[in-house]
Amino acid sequence: MDIEQKQSELIDHFVKRASAASDAAALASVLVEATSHPSLFAFSEILALPNLQLEATENSAYLDMLRLFAHGTWSDYKSNADRLPQLISDQILKLKQLTVLTLAETYKVLPYDQLMQELDVTNVRELEDFLINECMYAGIVRGKLDQLRRCFEVQFAAGRDLRPDQLGNMIQTLSSWLTTSENLLVSIQEKIKWADAMSEIDKKHRKEVEEKVEEVKKSIFKKLHTVSRPTSTSEAMRRSALNLVE
Repeated sequence: MDIEQKQSELIDHFVKRASAASDAAALASVLVEATSHPSLFAFSEILALPNLQLEATENSAYLDMLRLFAHGTWSDYKSNADRLPQLISDQILKLKQLTVLTLAETYKVLPYDQLMQELDVTNVRELEDFLINECMYAGIVRGKLDQLRRCFEVQFAAGRDLRPDQLGNMIQTLSSWLTTSENLLVSIQEKIKWADAMSEIDKKHRKEVEEKVEEVKKSIFKKLHTVSRPTSTSEAMRRSALNLVE
């Protein structure tokens, strides 16, 4: 099962459970479980549920926690830890994985020093073990560890949930891509038409050359035939003269 299909199934599972939660406490419990699951990295569908009414309740911090896992990083948690529920070890691991995804979306080369600071990792060995065991093996990123340059070269990173303020930029980017694609398509079609026209011109030119070659052949053959006839007549006259002499 690929990561996209597994994500889809897990999202559907937790959306159903969150929708069926009987009260705020039960909903908060589902949110903790969802943000702790080792294979779930997308939360916008849960966040968009209409029954997610935790604002102004004693469990409102769990809604902020869900927003953190949808869009935030480990640094964001540390800056707001006093207003959020205390995270369990599985949630801490998950948030650090999501932090790597956020960095990998922005930069294709991640210096070790930056990663160690963002993840609260104290040495290179611990960082590389985390990237290999918790990120690459999990399928959320692919890349190359460069010990000489002390960096992680990103080749692939799974996308995170879009923040509300990113939607406009995403639409603009897709619109620009669509316009560029349409212009490219027009350019390709024009080049195809040009190639077809040049092909027709080439065929016409080839036909004209072949016709001229045939005309030259016929002309040469005709001249050769004309030259050979007087020679035959002269020979005949010479033979007739000899006969008269005899």
